[in-house]
Amino acid sequence: MKLFYSLVFLCFSTIALKGQIKVDSVQTLETVVLSDVKLQQNNYGFKTTTLKDSVLQNDSKSFTDILRFNSNVYFKENGYGMVSSPSFRGTNASQTAVIWNGISINSQLNGQTDFNLINVNNFDNVVIKNGGGSVQYGSGAIGGSIHLNNKLNFSSHFDNQLRLNYGSFNTQKASFNTNYGSSKFAVNFGFQYVTSDNDYKYLGTNEVNENGAFNNLNFNVNLGYFISENNILKLYHQAFLGERELSGTLNTISRNKYLDENFRTLLEWANIGNRYTSKVKVAHLQELFKFYQNKDLDGYSYGKVNTYLIKHVLDYNLSKKIALKSILDYNYFEADGSSFGSPNRNAFSATAIATYKPDTKSTIAFNIRQDVTSDFESPLLFSLDGSYQFNNFYKIMLNASKNFRVPTFNDLFWQPGGNLNLKPETSYQVDLGHQLQYKWVTLDLNTYYIKNENLIQWKPSNSGFWSPINIDQTHSYGAELGLKLNKTFGSHTITLNGNYSYTISEDLETNKQLIYVPKHKANVSIAYNVKRLSFYYQHMFNDMVFTTEDNIISPLYSLPKYDLGNIGISYQLIQNKNHNLRLGLDINNLYDTPYQNVIFRPMPNRNYNIQLHYKF
Repeated sequence: MKLFYSLVFLCFSTIALKGQIKVDSVQTLETVVLSDVKLQQNNYGFKTTTLKDSVLQNDSKSFTDILRFNSNVYFKENGYGMVSSPSFRGTNASQTAVIWNGISINSQLNGQTDFNLINVNNFDNVVIKNGGGSVQYGSGAIGGSIHLNNKLNFSSHFDNQLRLNYGSFNTQKASFNTNYGSSKFAVNFGFQYVTSDNDYKYLGTNEVNENGAFNNLNFNVNLGYFISENNILKLYHQAFLGERELSGTLNTISRNKYLDENFRTLLEWANIGNRYTSKVKVAHLQELFKFYQNKDLDGYSYGKVNTYLIKHVLDYNLSKKIALKSILDYNYFEADGSSFGSPNRNAFSATAIATYKPDTKSTIAFNIRQDVTSDFESPLLFSLDGSYQFNNFYKIMLNASKNFRVPTFNDLFWQPGGNLNLKPETSYQVDLGHQLQYKWVTLDLNTYYIKNENLIQWKPSNSGFWSPINIDQTHSYGAELGLKLNKTFGSHTITLNGNYSYTISEDLETNKQLIYVPKHKANVSIAYNVKRLSFYYQHMFNDMVFTTEDNIISPLYSLPKYDLGNIGISYQLIQNKNHNLRLGLDINNLYDTPYQNVIFRPMPNRNYNIQLHYKF
């Protein structure tokens, strides 16, 4: 903790020193409205996809389904509303980093983020970055990263949004967001409450999802204030309280219940000069769970982790062509749980980034990072990326990187099963991207290769329980295709977004495809708007996946491929300068398709949702 306080003092002293330099007026401050604004500027050679608020705010589905139908990310979900795990390019959920306003929020227990514990209405945009990002975002950013961003708008405005939803399985949702700003102060506040019986039918059987009810409350507030014309203080806070009955399987009835509590607070102080931006971030994160073997009894197991973080980021423009960036990051983790004791960990990292733009067509960036962790030796990491714009139609992008992931507290200490002899994972990868753009059509093609060493995987042990081990080597390779189209004809607008991915991910010792990695995944969304009327159709194809390492195609060892369709229509009942009222109807799983994305855990049958969205 002495090191933690020393770093706090050092970073704030740096800002105080920088504040004595002559700076430009507040007209230069548009770059501070987004906490993770450097994401785009420091990833020239990477594929990134942005889901704007128009997608996030107007879609009634869960965050898992929004990403499932609008990106290349693959999800495993233990029944609707249960644990939802993302993965990129044949990697797993613990190799996917989730970044909230510039800091990682992956669990220190299992290394993952459960996307059914995230309320998408509380974010202004979501950026999906494919490829390794450990140099900038630390342990776990191997397959890709998902960035959750909040904006603070320093202009005179006062906006409100109210959403009410009712759907099948007695699903009810209510959310409210308000956004206020002036030239010196900005605030946005939001909350959402969701409850559902979630008792959907298991298609092809006479059973229903008997133990799947859930409810949760999500609250967030974001504040920004100009201390002076070149110093800004920002505060971000989120709280999530959730209760879920954990669904059983086709073969077993569950009485389990799970309680989640997540609290995140981030304070940021930014100082902006005419050639530099200096930021200090101080954060406290807490995750807590309680697991009830029988929801009707009082006994439970629990786990809790507190994370204390301080981060200093300095961007300096050496010239019009050369930009430098440094990141100093310190984390202290302390945990307590009935199944893993009371471990703790210190982690410090130093990162340097140099970007060179010789002309308007080309950019190249080199990144290097060294971590010092109290219980592991961390490798020196690097990333090299660049892009070249040949003409108005064609752009090429290239990146290569070394990434890593340290074992989590569960990996090491869980009883029974933890393995204190685990080694950190390392990954080497290269990615080549092409972008073709002509008028209102954009086509992206990426090919990649990833080689992992010491991959951590939980397997059944000889003692009868699951335990993590290091797999010597695995590799993944494949291709991703993206298509965007947006065309307006008078009062008619047509929008099309499509994604396709081909993925091979194998254990190099057995040459077998890793479990829960579909070779083919594709989705397409078509939206049509005319005056006050809007219509959309979404379709997704998910290829067969193996559920065991034997790669046997059978109902006990694999899941069959499936197609899903969603359809929706909405109408603007009121549309003027100050009021906008929209009524919508969504039909999900339009074709009543029986499907699973975790074996023996069916997903919902055809279902409906009515939504009322009021902006004022």
